[in-house]
Amino acid sequence: MMSKSLSQGGRDSLLAQTKKWLRRSGLRARKSLGQHFLVDEDILKLILDTAQLAPTDTVIEVGPGLGVLTRELAGQAGWVITIELDSKLADALKKTLASFDNVVIINEDVLGTDPRELLQTRAAFPDVLRPYKVVTNLPYYITSPVLRHFLEAPVKPETMIVMVQKEVAEAIVARPGQRSVLSISVRFYGNPSIIDYVPASAFYPPPEVDSAILKIDVYSSPPVDVDEEEFFKLVRAGFSAARKQVVNSLTQGLQMPKKEVLRLLEKAEITPQRRAETFTLEEWARLWRVFSREKRQ
Repeated sequence: MMSKSLSQGGRDSLLAQTKKWLRRSGLRARKSLGQHFLVDEDILKLILDTAQLAPTDTVIEVGPGLGVLTRELAGQAGWVITIELDSKLADALKKTLASFDNVVIINEDVLGTDPRELLQTRAAFPDVLRPYKVVTNLPYYITSPVLRHFLEAPVKPETMIVMVQKEVAEAIVARPGQRSVLSISVRFYGNPSIIDYVPASAFYPPPEVDSAILKIDVYSSPPVDVDEEEFFKLVRAGFSAARKQVVNSLTQGLQMPKKEVLRLLEKAEITPQRRAETFTLEEWARLWRVFSREKRQ
């Protein structure tokens, strides 16, 4: 359900501030980095309400832009670690956020960071690892890599509240019949849900597509007991030939004889004519256990 639109005055206020900050800093939005700055105060509030932050919370934010969300996070959380690739924006943020003593600005590529290291060594944090949340308006072009980066990390967040492209969010929460490697991957680590849809007009400059606020409640351990690396090899093989029957996809993806794949599918009680898009996480796990036993024999 779409949240109520922000009054035109409120939207214009944040939009005017954004343009002013850009002018003062001599900056402009860089399309190559997917920079679209949030200018809708209602959407900003919805993100914060969804995060349910407390003074004991540590937040990691990716791509803070001009720091609109960062300021609000800093007002509610104990610590905010914000990671910005654009060195000019990072320098500007260090000036505009200088009054916040609980904000750490990291000028790096998020994919090159280690959450454990950030939590342990940045800004003289305590030696004891504290739980953390990821709250961010993600640049579209790195959505999948960033989700994997945190969900696959040895030290995972408690929850992720991320702004992503509408179609990507819908693909992640898709029901069996429309699933993909991405949706299976996310569901392996947590429970995803769409909080709300966000129109392109909520950003400056507006992107060409609408967005969605996606929440992922991260599991303390995966709901299926599998070898993670081998499990995803099987899943990727199953999706290697889009729209094909799973027997053909696995035959191609695993480079196995079709008769052998048929035999293993029968053992797993999975109809070979089905497509990978229809499988649940539990069915993939059952199939992996059959394949794994066969490899050990």
